[in-house]
Amino acid sequence: MSAEENSEMKLEPKAETSTAVEDGETNQKPIFQVKDEEMDAENMDDEEQEHEQNKRQEREENSADPEVSAQDQFEKDSYKRFEMLLKKTENFSHCLSAGDIAAMAPSSPERKRHSSRPSLSGNDGDHRHRKTEKEEDEELIRLAKRNESLIRFEKTPFYIENGEMRDYQIRGLNWLISLEHNGINGILADEMGLGKTLQTISMIGFMKHYRNMPGPHLVIAPKSTLQNWVNEFKKWCPSLTAVALIGIAEVRAELVRDVILPGGWDVIVTSYEMVLKEKSLLRKYVWKYLVIDEAHRIKNEHSKLSEIVREFKSKNRLLITGTPLQNNLHELWALLNFLLPDMFSSSEDFDSWFTTNEMLGNQDLVQRLHAVLRPFLLRRIKSDVEKTLLPKKEVKIYVGLSKMQREWYTKILMKDIDVVNGAGKLEKARIMNILMHLRKCCNHPYLFDGAEPGPPYTTDQHLVDNSGKMVLLDKLLKKLKEQGSRVLIFSQMSRMLDLLEDYCWWRNYSYCRLDGQTAHADRQKAIDEFNRPDSDKFLFMLTTRAGGLGINLTAADVVIIYDSDWNPQMDLQAMDRAHRIGQTKQVRVFRFIVENTVDERIIERADMKLHLDSIVIQQGRLADAQKTLGKEDMLDMIRHGADQVFASKDSTITDEDIDTILHKAEEKTEALKKKLESLGESSLRNFTLDTHEDTLYKFEGEDYREKQKLPGIGYWIEPPKRERKANYQVDAYFREAMRGGHAEPKAPKAPKPPKLPNVQDFQFYPKRLLDLLEKEVYLHRKTIGYKVAQKQPDLPAKEAEKKQKEEQKKIDSAVPLTEEEQTEKAELLTQGLSNWTRREFQQFVKANEKYGRNDLENIAKEIDTKTLAEVEEYAKLFWERFEDLTDHERILATIEKGEARIQRRQSIKKALDEKIAKYKAPFHQLRIQYGTNKGKNYTEEEDRFMVCQLHKLGFDKDNVYEDLRQAVRSAPQFRFDWFIKSRTSMELQRRCNTLISLIEKEMGEVDIGGKGKRGANAKNVNASATPVLETKPVVGQKNTHKRKADGATPKGSAKRQK
Repeated sequence: MSAEENSEMKLEPKAETSTAVEDGETNQKPIFQVKDEEMDAENMDDEEQEHEQNKRQEREENSADPEVSAQDQFEKDSYKRFEMLLKKTENFSHCLSAGDIAAMAPSSPERKRHSSRPSLSGNDGDHRHRKTEKEEDEELIRLAKRNESLIRFEKTPFYIENGEMRDYQIRGLNWLISLEHNGINGILADEMGLGKTLQTISMIGFMKHYRNMPGPHLVIAPKSTLQNWVNEFKKWCPSLTAVALIGIAEVRAELVRDVILPGGWDVIVTSYEMVLKEKSLLRKYVWKYLVIDEAHRIKNEHSKLSEIVREFKSKNRLLITGTPLQNNLHELWALLNFLLPDMFSSSEDFDSWFTTNEMLGNQDLVQRLHAVLRPFLLRRIKSDVEKTLLPKKEVKIYVGLSKMQREWYTKILMKDIDVVNGAGKLEKARIMNILMHLRKCCNHPYLFDGAEPGPPYTTDQHLVDNSGKMVLLDKLLKKLKEQGSRVLIFSQMSRMLDLLEDYCWWRNYSYCRLDGQTAHADRQKAIDEFNRPDSDKFLFMLTTRAGGLGINLTAADVVIIYDSDWNPQMDLQAMDRAHRIGQTKQVRVFRFIVENTVDERIIERADMKLHLDSIVIQQGRLADAQKTLGKEDMLDMIRHGADQVFASKDSTITDEDIDTILHKAEEKTEALKKKLESLGESSLRNFTLDTHEDTLYKFEGEDYREKQKLPGIGYWIEPPKRERKANYQVDAYFREAMRGGHAEPKAPKAPKPPKLPNVQDFQFYPKRLLDLLEKEVYLHRKTIGYKVAQKQPDLPAKEAEKKQKEEQKKIDSAVPLTEEEQTEKAELLTQGLSNWTRREFQQFVKANEKYGRNDLENIAKEIDTKTLAEVEEYAKLFWERFEDLTDHERILATIEKGEARIQRRQSIKKALDEKIAKYKAPFHQLRIQYGTNKGKNYTEEEDRFMVCQLHKLGFDKDNVYEDLRQAVRSAPQFRFDWFIKSRTSMELQRRCNTLISLIEKEMGEVDIGGKGKRGANAKNVNASATPVLETKPVVGQKNTHKRKADGATPKGSAKRQK
């Protein structure tokens, strides 16, 4: 910065804050640096001098009286510092209302130096006159000039194009102008959806057109809103040139070199992450305006982002947030400290002033607290200023658990039943883990590995039926589609969006998706596509944290909160994506809640927190720090409804139509709202749904809820009864064994003939032979007078009696074989494959699984005791009569499973061959089309080497990944690459599976994604060392192995199975 610019800045008549730029010194003071004693006695008024005199007197008294405690002295000093703060803020308020800048306490280091210099006036000793006539005239002239330079707008400024600003937005602009005029930084805290972006842009435009300060200005915003900021600058104020600093390192370097360093821009818009990465560049500029959108990101003064933005040189600072009071007063102090570090220097003082119970109970102090905040914070809510926007209507819909959900919910609770009942060690991490698993179960049991039936994995009605929320969603979306509504669906879990994607594909709903992994360009493309007037997109699914900030989606009029956030403010922000300026319809919000589960407790807690905040703020107070979610709170959530879950295993999903469900939900929502309104503040602070004064459990001063607890045990949930699978033979054995000497005599076993040919099912004798042998058995039993036992403990009495009669009848009617039958029997005994043993049969089955049923040569090699001709003969008979085998279904499934792996290997080999054949030098030239699945761990060079080396070694070779691991370790290009050299063979296999899937997609071997094109990806976990499927694809059936693959689709459907 030149000396001329410095001198001009010093001569400006504005009262600069501590963020003003000084010549030769840093503009920003440390957080805890400034003290109250910095003001000189010459600049103090009578009250301040009296305050200093009292302070010195008290110090002398305390030194003389050692009994005065340090704590009492600290409280006295703290109160006096509070009085000083109130005086300063009263001066600020006076300046904003009357334009009296001279009354302000100096706020910048430069002004403090000037104010502390001794006066050269000759009237220093004249106590009858504070100013000479000349000094008073100069001051009046200076104030008159200042008042002339203060501009107020009555209508939209000329530099705002493509629309008119609303009245309250113009008032907000005037407020920002008054802040800048008086050198004060502030917080624009209008409710979400009231146009804070437009007000900020109009202020930056004012700086260019009226203050002759075109830049540089810096806007720091969430990544998801960057493009929206740039678009808003182009739309509302085309005279301002905005540049988005975003992208990978190479793109940013090019942007800095070609655009930013040459100049020609007014505003840089960047994200929080880019601030951390490009801090060295951003520190070089002296920003005229530093704007931070969603400013609660710097609520922690010790965070990296908070520390870095405090280092930036800036003349004015503005924080934008729709939720300035969402958590506690300490976070509000962090924002005020960033704006005015000289006034709000000590967090300890601030917390002691405004968070004590005495403070909250003193209405006079409460009003003075508002006086502290009034100059720096502007907040309006929609219901007060935006009359054209219809209020949103929220309905809580309670659903039941499906049978599968109830089973998984029970398993989760039973796994840690000791913790649930308070008997185990109460570790917070363990309790939180239980809680998160229960939340996943409430959303959909398929979020757990192994819950989804398969393989093959299909997308059909079971995806809906196994989740109560999905059953409700399916009914609701059909109705909304018929009504012509468009829907936003918010969930906490990106893997839940994977399931919703499959559902939308199955129901043929067009949709967009946005989560934390969505690339910046894809985000804006999806938002623009959804907001397009003629868009056919019916659904927009978002994760609450990634899609709940700064996005305009007014094309939707329905918001579905699939699962609620711990922080209720996040859900409110999500709703306001649709409920904002530009919305012409009434926004309806449907919140899904699973009844009698942790879901219900989380919503109750969130509602009470919001209601408590509203009560506190309505009473003229600020929301104090809420107690954090402790172990007992989490245990209470887990226990809620557990006894109902254990009581039954049936589904509790209702079959009612959607209109009936919505009607009941509206009634229940209204009843809960009235119940909340009736609660006292003490109940809300303790998060209890019954007031301590009027609870029904209290009688004659005693709380009978405590009586329900078992003595010595406390809380107890009765586990469900254990189910035993009936195995009557085993049970009968142990029952007889345990009876000892009193055991009843066992029924005699049916005798067999002394000489019976050894006939096995895998030898495929004619069925007629088995009938003849059975006749001989019954004849032998008749000959020895065998009687079938009447008592058979493994069967019911009636059935046992019936079977006994049938068997006895066959024995009594048995006759010897005729001569013809004896001859036929001898002939039939020669027709079976009696030379095949069980060992050879098992070898034959395994060889079929390994090589496929048609590769008889390799099958014969696996059976060393048989020739190729014998194997061919046996194979022909096997496939003709395999249904005669006792467990033919299992054997056939095993063989088909192996054949599917063979087919898969052939498909992969073909894709690899085609890919490698495209390049003359594949180890140097091969390129992989990653799409959105590149990942952050492996480089392209590493991937290229693994693919080429895998093809060279032969990917279906035994122990190929161990060989690949050795090749990686010995490759010279990786001698300094610790990451790739430290990978295990299993990790290399997983990465190769992902790369193979990408190559298959590129080469056209597997259809992935898209409407009408849903394909199968490689399953990366199996017994062999190669990535193969477990079953053959079925015609007409959608195979969704993509949910089992390692990064198989760009949509992210595979991520929920990791």
